[in-house]
Amino acid sequence: MTQKQVPVTVLSGYLGSGKTTVLNHVLHNRQGLKVAVIVNDMSEVNIDAALVKGEATLSRTEEKLVELSNGCICCTLRDDLMQEIEKLVNEGRFDYILIESTGISEPVPVAQTFTYADEESGIDLTGLAKLDCLVTVVDANRFWHDFASGQSLLDRNQATGGEDTRDVVDLLIDQIETCDVLLLNKCDLVDDVELNKLEGVIRKLQPNAKIIRTMNGQVNPSEILNTGLFDFEKASMSAGWIQELEKESHTPETEEYGIGSFVYRRRKPFHPSRLAEFMSYWPEEVVRAKGLVWLAAEGDVAASLSQAGSSIQFGPAGHWVAALPEADKEEILRTEPDVLEKWDAQWGDRQTELVMIGIEMERAIIEDELDQCLLSDEEMVADWGHFDNPLPWPVEVV
Repeated sequence: MTQKQVPVTVLSGYLGSGKTTVLNHVLHNRQGLKVAVIVNDMSEVNIDAALVKGEATLSRTEEKLVELSNGCICCTLRDDLMQEIEKLVNEGRFDYILIESTGISEPVPVAQTFTYADEESGIDLTGLAKLDCLVTVVDANRFWHDFASGQSLLDRNQATGGEDTRDVVDLLIDQIETCDVLLLNKCDLVDDVELNKLEGVIRKLQPNAKIIRTMNGQVNPSEILNTGLFDFEKASMSAGWIQELEKESHTPETEEYGIGSFVYRRRKPFHPSRLAEFMSYWPEEVVRAKGLVWLAAEGDVAASLSQAGSSIQFGPAGHWVAALPEADKEEILRTEPDVLEKWDAQWGDRQTELVMIGIEMERAIIEDELDQCLLSDEEMVADWGHFDNPLPWPVEVV
């Protein structure tokens, strides 16, 4: 007899967004479901678990609360998470598992826990549990404050350790771009105009998720339990910037509140020092930018650029297909027709494709400033290895 998979909902969201309030509301209104709850907290004392206990929402005979403390389930406590889920499922008495992840957890590694067998631990959750819904809770009142803070998790003493150099804004964007349902919480603390503007920006960042406005974390449990919404393939491709790149033709349009997007595409590389200068005074109206960049630098590799607020991540992203050995290049062109569709007779797949999402963006001005960072015709035939390159570029030249 095949064991029935237990469905799982994961609540993500930055610290203070209201995840525990949402969790308690759902537990008060779970309509007879026998629910096991896993609460993850970075601190030694699991404050969120204590709050759930304090609400007295769990019956000792029908429900169970598991505390995972002093670490994050997307990294250091991943094995613990898998072991606890395996135990809960094997008890055979729960209809549902509800997980509240720590505020600095990234959704994708948690989702992978349910999607692939783990060779190291020997635990395979794919036949035991089924990820039903990824939920992200966003604090409507503090979002722009955190987004524009320019702080890292280390600055706020919220990092997993000294090597955790993530910026707060990068975490916010990551949680928004990977979810099935987004709860825009604390809406009563924001006026309608600002709320509509924020929701418009979030919709650009994450076009696929269902956005629900909430106050005090009050959401109908049916919106986040037994939804059947999660699909790993779809989740990994749901970010707004990916969908902008995939559009065959893109007619830019400015939506209400000046929210808009466009794709900057060019078949000339950037001069490293001029691009670095542009990045040092990045346009404030650009909320999010992401894509591949062609840089006139040693190594003939593509660069990845990812910007959110004041945080800009830049670095090598792998060789251009056109720079690969002939046999490897032919194999890729044969098996990946989308690469061939964008192939240029002279430059192959080398080009810049950069998605810009923002508010009141002056597209013509931004494009003109970026165009001025491109190589001139004279520079195109020069030795690119002699260009000054202040950008992070640890590329070995073979």
